[in-house]
Amino acid sequence: MKPLSRLAGIVLLPLLAAFSNLHAEEVTVKQGDINLRADLELASGKTVKDGVILMLHGTLANNKMEIMQSLADLLKEKGYNTLSVNLSFGIDKRPSEMLDCAVEHKHKHEDAVTELDAWMNWLKGQGATKVVLLGHSRGGNQVAWYAAEKDSGLLEKVVMVAPATADPDKASQEYAERYKKPLTEIMAEASRLVEDGKGDIPLELPGFLHCENAKASAASIVSYYNNDEHKNTPSLLPKIHKPMLIVMGSADEVVTDLPTQLQGVKQANLTVETVDGADHFFRDLYADELADKVEAFIGW
Repeated sequence: MKPLSRLAGIVLLPLLAAFSNLHAEEVTVKQGDINLRADLELASGKTVKDGVILMLHGTLANNKMEIMQSLADLLKEKGYNTLSVNLSFGIDKRPSEMLDCAVEHKHKHEDAVTELDAWMNWLKGQGATKVVLLGHSRGGNQVAWYAAEKDSGLLEKVVMVAPATADPDKASQEYAERYKKPLTEIMAEASRLVEDGKGDIPLELPGFLHCENAKASAASIVSYYNNDEHKNTPSLLPKIHKPMLIVMGSADEVVTDLPTQLQGVKQANLTVETVDGADHFFRDLYADELADKVEAFIGW
């Protein structure tokens, strides 16, 4: 039986999230032909000029998924402003819900870096004086990619929550086991199309990311499945010069090789923390422990 305090947390967190949504301000920024969406949460008595935590969700997810909304609520209570980004995946004003697997996937992993840059520029235009990037799962890798490649005088620190790793051999094996077709065959066809300038051509797939029987463009397939060390978060760390925090859950069954990869990383600007008992999504009261570690690291 769960302790009463934890049961209370399970009940209260969804209620707090629902209440908080009433006070979040939806903001948009134009990028090409698409309007990007995000939720801006201002802490009591604060403005954007006091600093903002720019937050990014994980794979095909949204800015109102439980971990993102819980973090926004908890950080707001601690006096922090947050801007929680909803990746577009190529869809104008994409709603805050899981991306429908039935869509024709034309987005790319690295699109997030470009969208983060748009939001950083928006924050600068709003008068923000300092920004912390925070990403979860694939979003953790994407904020690391941004910090490594783009950086910014506005960017102060980077927080990666259970950031994604990448192992091409493991990915190929898991794809074949789950979808009963070799990933190498799919990648060979998609790569040929991209090289011929036909990256927009869609292919019918037994699976794409976690979507079964999906349709994705050749360019999208290559982006998500190619062997690119940028998608392995530990490989990016030496290129990031701002202070970094990585928070892992001891019961994470998604990025299981992250602790091993980090064992050999020695950087003065890197702090690694573990929340004992937390899974990949830091559910229930583990979100409180996560928020406490983020607060201690940022220190505004």
